Amino acid sequence: MHQTVTVDEWVRRFRAIGLDEAAMRRWHQLFEEENPAGHQSFLEWLGLPAERIAAIRAGTY
Repeated sequence: MHQTVTVDEWVRRFRAIGLDEAAMRRWHQLFEEENPAGHQSFLEWLGLPAERIAAIRAGTY
């Protein structure tokens, strides 16, 4: 998969539709619960380092 969106762009889009920090955390939690492999792939696609991916998936970011 080719990276076309940065993390900052993704966050700006979430905020533009009204998601606050709590809603974005819930989005990640739901993604992780429903599709852990897809969540991992998505975070890798965004180009995040392994340490940040682990923190996001653990909910400790």
